[in-house]
Amino acid sequence: MSTLPACPQCQSAFTYEDGAQLICPECGHEWSAPSTASSAPDDIRVIRDANGNELKDGDTVTVIKDLKIKGSSLVVKVGTKVKNIRLAEGDHDIDCKIDGIGAMGLKSEFVRKLT
Repeated sequence: MSTLPACPQCQSAFTYEDGAQLICPECGHEWSAPSTASSAPDDIRVIRDANGNELKDGDTVTVIKDLKIKGSSLVVKVGTKVKNIRLAEGDHDIDCKIDGIGAMGLKSEFVRKLT
């Protein structure tokens, strides 16, 4: 069963979505879909460390597990302190620069926020 509203012009129940617009196939009327209050919080992405603390740009974190670097013989050791992190989109949600290694991406599940 469709949960879309009926067409405001002809009251047809056959409306369909096309992106952010609703369209009536019978009369051709187009209108914007009503916004829902639940869609706003989905835009805000909260990234948390291994202990569940919220991370923000500029935080300092420490690595909680030895991490092998792909394509290199280098390893990021447990306890490595990473300063001034930047949050990013994607699988590796932290961009940072590690002394002796350089720029790289980390997953938030392998770091702990320092207070």
